[in-house]
Amino acid sequence: MRGPVQGIQFLCLLAAGSLFAVTGLRQFFVEPLEDPVSNTVWFLLQAAPVLLVVPGMLRNSRRGYFYAILAASLYFIHGTMEAATADQRALALWETGFAVALIAAASLAMRRLGGAQ
Repeated sequence: MRGPVQGIQFLCLLAAGSLFAVTGLRQFFVEPLEDPVSNTVWFLLQAAPVLLVVPGMLRNSRRGYFYAILAASLYFIHGTMEAATADQRALALWETGFAVALIAAASLAMRRLGGAQ
């Protein structure tokens, strides 16, 4: 049972890393702020939800995957709101897709883990 869960864990970490990368791409290259310090602080605030859930996913805990689903829902909402504007539709759709992938993979990991912590 450890093998399939580890594969799903890899998919969850891949989706979380992709959300981190898309957030960094948008913040530093697509629409950066004028001040580098405020740009970095704003990036850390935007990336904090996905960074905070990575240790729980690394421990393979149901609670960690549950919090990953909650964090991914924030990125899903942000991506769909950004996709409504024509400026950055492609980047927003990537963000939405990675969020859906994280939600699906984390849900599957929670189901595979069952009642075990």
